[in-house]
Amino acid sequence: MSIDEAAEILFERRGAAGLITLNRPKALNAVTHGMVNAMRAQLDDWADDPAVTRVVIMAAGDKAFSAGGDIRHLYDLGKEKRFDEQLQFWRDEYPLNVVIKNYRKPYVALIDGIVMGGGVGVSVHGSHRVAGDRYSFAMPEVGIGFFPDVGATWFLPRMPGELGAYCALTGDRFGIADALYAGLATHRISSARFPDLLDGLTGTVSVDAVLAAFAEPAGEGPIGARRHLIDHIFHGHDVEVILERLDHEAATNSADAEWAGKTAATIRAKSPTSLKLALAQVRFGAIHDFETCMRAEMRIVSRVVKAHDFYEGVRAVIVDKDNKPTWNPQTLSEVTTEAIEAYFASSDGGELILP
Repeated sequence: MSIDEAAEILFERRGAAGLITLNRPKALNAVTHGMVNAMRAQLDDWADDPAVTRVVIMAAGDKAFSAGGDIRHLYDLGKEKRFDEQLQFWRDEYPLNVVIKNYRKPYVALIDGIVMGGGVGVSVHGSHRVAGDRYSFAMPEVGIGFFPDVGATWFLPRMPGELGAYCALTGDRFGIADALYAGLATHRISSARFPDLLDGLTGTVSVDAVLAAFAEPAGEGPIGARRHLIDHIFHGHDVEVILERLDHEAATNSADAEWAGKTAATIRAKSPTSLKLALAQVRFGAIHDFETCMRAEMRIVSRVVKAHDFYEGVRAVIVDKDNKPTWNPQTLSEVTTEAIEAYFASSDGGELILP
C-alpha cells in the first residue's frame, strides 16, 4: 500500500483481495484524471494476478464514496479552450467503466455516503455494490447543463419500469431501499459491520457467501412506493408530455399531488437541452449494448463541452454558487429533435477506443 497519505488513490494487496481506496475526502473523493489512469493500470495488473481473486473499492472519509468527477477542473480546461486535454479525461474514464463492467473477477464496491457521477462509474458497473448506512445515489447532471454519463445510457433504462427516466430528469436521490429496488445496489449492510465485512472479503470464502452472511433487509423506499405512478408519467420520448402529466397530477386532490408539483418544478429548473438529451439517452440505451452506449456518450460529451449550458450550469452551481443559471436555449420548445440527434452523430474527433 502506498505510504503517501496525500495520494489521491491507494492500492493494497490484502489476502486474496486487491483493495482500492479513493483518498480525496476533503474533495468528497471526486475522481481526477490521475485517479482514472492509476485505477485502470492497477485493475489490468490484478486481472492477470492469480493471487488476487477479487477487487474491493472503498473510500476515505464518512461523507462521500465519490460525489463525481473533478468537474471544476474540467470546467476550467474548457473555459481555456483546452478541449483536447479536457476530452482526454473522458477518453480514459469511459474505457475504465467498460473494464469494470467486464472484469473477470468479483468487483465489490463498499459505498457509504454520496455516490454521484464519476463515483457511480467506478462502482455501479461492478459485480457487487454494497450500500452502507449513509448511502445516497444520484445522477444530477441535468442540473449543471451536462448529461448522465459513465454508462448511465446503459444502466438507467435497465432500472425497473421508468425509474431510469425519472432518475435522469429529476436528479432525485435514491436511498438504500430504493437503490436495492432499482438494482443500483446489490446488498444492504450496516456501516458498523464494514470492517468485519472487509476482513471476510480478503479471505478465500466466495464473495457471494460473505456478502450473503452480512446482508440485511432494506424495506421499501419512497421512489419504489411510487413506481406505478412514475411508470404512468415518465414513459415516452417527450419531456413536455411528461411535464403535462405531472401538472395534471398536481392539479388533483390525490395523495401524490404535492409530489407531482414539486417534481415538475424540479425538472423545469434544469437545462432544457440536458433534459431532452437525457431522455433520448435512456431510450437509446434500452436498445443498445453497453459498448455502443459508451461510444454514444463520448460523441455526446465532445459536443456538450463546446456548448453553452455546461459552463453556465457549473458557474451557477459550483463556481459562483448563485444557483441561477441562464440556459440557452431557455425553453424545451426551442430544443429541436434534430439538435438532440446531432449529439449522437459520428464524431469527427474520432470514436472512443474501448478495451
